[in-house]
Amino acid sequence: MERAGLDAEVFRWTRPARELAAFDAYVLPGGFSYQDRVRAGALAAKDPLLESLAERAEAGAPVLGICNGAQVLVEAGLVPGGGTVEVALARNRMPDRTGYHTRWVWCRIEPSACVFTRGLEPGTLLPLPVAHGEGRFTSLKKDALATLADVGQTPFRYARIDGELADEYPANPNGADAAVAGLCNARGNVLALMPHPERAVELGALSRGMGGEWGRGRDSALAARDGHAFDDGPGMAVFHGLARFLKGA
Repeated sequence: MERAGLDAEVFRWTRPARELAAFDAYVLPGGFSYQDRVRAGALAAKDPLLESLAERAEAGAPVLGICNGAQVLVEAGLVPGGGTVEVALARNRMPDRTGYHTRWVWCRIEPSACVFTRGLEPGTLLPLPVAHGEGRFTSLKKDALATLADVGQTPFRYARIDGELADEYPANPNGADAAVAGLCNARGNVLALMPHPERAVELGALSRGMGGEWGRGRDSALAARDGHAFDDGPGMAVFHGLARFLKGA
């Protein structure tokens, strides 16, 4: 966030919830809150901090949940919105295996009101890493995620390098319904994102297995050995989008 020109502070879960009101935006990071007991994000979603966070989100403050943070937002009912749990982040669905999975994937930017994708044209492809065991967006209601996609609440969807939506593994790394990688509320200020943009803030961090325009930029920067490998990587697009929103751009 500081790299995007914002003032940032680490806010510990043990601080009084009332102190959250002093901030303009919030990022819930990845990790394993409460050791993922019961299911990922379920216990953290009951923390008093989430009540204060929900109030700030209702007031329009941007909230980004990454991986475990996304699971917390879903379990708290902040996405897709309404305060009730409408979707789930279920266990990964992969051929011949289950459990934790890490890899780089392509995410396609979709038309939406999401503040974190400001400045990105729909159809833009971003290479981002995933690292989770319960990342499959799904719902008991048939076609619920497809419906959310139709109304513009899925700003990130898994895709192939040709830009087509990823309907199967490995381009869709967890079997998510409608290839959803990120889900926002209708207002667009709360985003639950499974891929990790913070692991792709530098160009040189991009996996050698990812090609396309980003891959060519990475190869050129690494070959030059002139410091350009530390230029902004694809993950910075999310934080620059937040900065644009907060600065009114």
